[in-house]
Amino acid sequence: MSRPIIRMKNIEKHFGSVIALAGVSVDLHPGECHCLLGDNGAGKSTFIKTMSGAHKPTRGDIIFEGAALNFADPPDAIAAGIATVHQHLAMIPLMSVSRNFFMGNEPIKRIAGLPFFDHDFANRVTMNEMRRLGINLRGPDQAVGTLSGGERQTVAIARAVYFGAKVLILDEPTSALGVRQISNVLATIDQVWKEGVAVVFITHNVRHALAVGDVFTVLNQGRTLGTARKGEVTAEELQDMMAGGQELGMLDASLGGTV
Repeated sequence: MSRPIIRMKNIEKHFGSVIALAGVSVDLHPGECHCLLGDNGAGKSTFIKTMSGAHKPTRGDIIFEGAALNFADPPDAIAAGIATVHQHLAMIPLMSVSRNFFMGNEPIKRIAGLPFFDHDFANRVTMNEMRRLGINLRGPDQAVGTLSGGERQTVAIARAVYFGAKVLILDEPTSALGVRQISNVLATIDQVWKEGVAVVFITHNVRHALAVGDVFTVLNQGRTLGTARKGEVTAEELQDMMAGGQELGMLDASLGGTV
């Protein structure tokens, strides 16, 4: 197995007296999809915000490509190659797909010494990258607002990969999508990690995780309940850990098996 591209070692995050993370450790490898599972309040969002520079860990170490790092902010993490695609995508619906694709990284050409947005380059790259991930647009000038939720997710993923993401964090990308859109997003995730990107797939849906995941880590109340590779754990076991199976079992026993 390759050396981890990023290691999160004994990460703790405190907000005053509230302990959101209590010593979580995760290794991410290039060309793997690592699924981070947990119910609401498990600590998933805090963990990925710490990984992506939005939070500074109270304790613990972030080792990226063999060196200890302390990201100042999300742009610092992005510059290092850690990109996050949030559930609520940062896109402008009335703008074209190509404009959204290059938003903040606009290609420039000069005419008579004056800078202009290079539409031809942007359109060509956008169409190629979307086609590579299985989405055939009507055209690069198609408004993002006319795309399905799954297609918008693919735009965001394709954009992150094109601009050099080595670690791609996907925050609940399949939530609130229809069955066909979910299938498209899962196919995109499958394609991306096969290209050598380390993918972190945050979800509370075990079926979606098992469809594309290589490694599965379950969080519960800010702690790691376990990590297993594909084939080492069943859907029922993952679901049971997420739901607090041990606590439910104890409650069931105390109530005489009525739970």
